[in-house]
Amino acid sequence: MTDRIAPTDTESRTPSPPPSPAAPAAQIPAPGAAARPAPPTATELLAAYRAGTLSPVDATRDALARIAATEPSVNAFVRVDEEAALALAEESARRWERGEPAGLLDGVPVTVKDILLQRGGPTLKGSRTTRAEGPWEEDAPSVARLREHGAVFLGKTTTPEFGWKGVTDSPLSGATRNPYDPALTAGGSSGGSAAAVALGAGPLSLGTDGGGSVRIPAAFCGIFALKPTYGRVPLYPASAFGTLAHVGPMTLDAADAALMMDVISGPDARDWSQLGPAAESFRVGLHEGVRGLRVAYSPTFGGQVAVDPAVAAAVRAGVERLAALGAWVSEDDPDFTDPVEAFHTLWFSGAARVVQPLGPEARARLDPGLREICGQGARYSALDYLAAVDARMELGRRMGRFHERYDLLVTPTLPVTAFDAGLEAPKGSGHRRWTGWTPFTYPFNLTQQPAASVPVGTDRRGRPVGLQIVGPRHADALVLRAAQALYAAGAAGIAPPVL
Repeated sequence: MTDRIAPTDTESRTPSPPPSPAAPAAQIPAPGAAARPAPPTATELLAAYRAGTLSPVDATRDALARIAATEPSVNAFVRVDEEAALALAEESARRWERGEPAGLLDGVPVTVKDILLQRGGPTLKGSRTTRAEGPWEEDAPSVARLREHGAVFLGKTTTPEFGWKGVTDSPLSGATRNPYDPALTAGGSSGGSAAAVALGAGPLSLGTDGGGSVRIPAAFCGIFALKPTYGRVPLYPASAFGTLAHVGPMTLDAADAALMMDVISGPDARDWSQLGPAAESFRVGLHEGVRGLRVAYSPTFGGQVAVDPAVAAAVRAGVERLAALGAWVSEDDPDFTDPVEAFHTLWFSGAARVVQPLGPEARARLDPGLREICGQGARYSALDYLAAVDARMELGRRMGRFHERYDLLVTPTLPVTAFDAGLEAPKGSGHRRWTGWTPFTYPFNLTQQPAASVPVGTDRRGRPVGLQIVGPRHADALVLRAAQALYAAGAAGIAPPVL
């Protein structure tokens, strides 16, 4: 352990008050207007619906206009259904006029990563090997909960093939590009969802995360994302990547993520590993701040990770703000070495299982990188797999003991900012696989802990930087609370892209 970053006697004693939940939304300009404001959050939209100053139809038309304006340069969607979205919005508008909203998200435009089932259209998972023929009559659990609460579905967002890597490009849909610079990657594997949220194409999106797949693109695209504790959000069909795979919210801020978690964490009998109903709303205590919380700040995992200086500076500034808000922050590192080999064994084996039913012709149409790791995964033995499980259990034990001393762990989300689109790893990095530049994310899929990425600034080229907040298992609400403290203090969130 090194020196503690102590709170100050001024700002730490007077945390900033939370914003009013009833604050009206900014006016949405007409489609095609020359200048657009920052996109409204779901919380702002709902306040405007309640006040009668905005209609779900207006919000949906604006989101669709943003998609039309930016899709040619960003490529965040595999399918947009304007007619169906407007029909849902009109139904929602009538409910609001009667004063009878259907649920917590009635009329809020949302998007869904094309890994998750959504009835009425195909879920192709970024692959030319997936048959589009229906019927597609079933929603994934999280999608079903959104539908029950009146959300307006805009479309399905892009993913790499079967969600296998930390950037978003696929043989099916090409490369998804970064809203801050279309020459760069949006990250992955939930890159389409991150880009959509950043661009205002719906304030909420459903992503999946097996090794960082909501946090990586959130960091690259300047939005918020939470990987919940495994089982907190039910998942069906079961992922071939097993208990590494989580479903999580991708949003404009932490308050929207808490609201979305209240919806998507609803139980579903199809997932036998679900945790059951949450004990209370994720919005309870959201604005209580971080005073007195014990926070470990690990800037490099004990020198194991080389971090870009601009990333390090932005993350440290965020950590210093937590200390100024009253958290007891110490530089300290989790007691583990890089678990990448165990992760590869589990991840590559899962990928091999995904493509196992495919014949030679279909395999030839796969992403070459995916085909390569599937070949490696197929060569692992059952004993190799069980050895990786043992390593995972040991990592979980170490993190469990670590959180006896600390309520939260803070790290960079990624050691780099966004790089060229179409590459699995940055040029000149020496890495072949995406796991080479994501060492802060995949360990917490192995341990199933909640982890969030919070935008805390940009590098000198305007590329967003993410700060990761990790909590012990089941402490999702605490992670959201710490993130919200940064937002309330003005230390999180960046200017929207200008595309």
